[in-house]
Amino acid sequence: MSLVQRVFLAWFFSLVFLIMLVLKLDSKINWSWFVIFLPVWTFDAILILMLVAKMAGRCKQALNPRDGQQNLRRTMWYLMALLLKLGFCLALCARLEKYTGIWLSVVCIPLWTLLVGALVELGYSVVYYRRD
Repeated sequence: MSLVQRVFLAWFFSLVFLIMLVLKLDSKINWSWFVIFLPVWTFDAILILMLVAKMAGRCKQALNPRDGQQNLRRTMWYLMALLLKLGFCLALCARLEKYTGIWLSVVCIPLWTLLVGALVELGYSVVYYRRD
């Protein structure tokens, strides 16, 4: 999938999600929060499939051993970040639908973990870049 296609896909799913979110918040529709978040999950599923395909391609024998480990680690981080985002969205929808009575601070734990991991990844990439 080319960069233009990925950007268009991201914009399209974001637009559909925002339209549905605004309609839900204005009480124009009475859909479930899980349906409202469906465009986000569809886009995440596409990204997860692309990352898994990329990781499977990296496991071939023709992998460049000099740069392969770093790229595999970064791809694993991207996959983990998507799963943390998915966990946050599911917990948030469960809380908004009142399926569970968990605190909002507990719902936000995957999001906070994702943000801390992003800061660590940013710091590591800056230090790793300067070391070369």
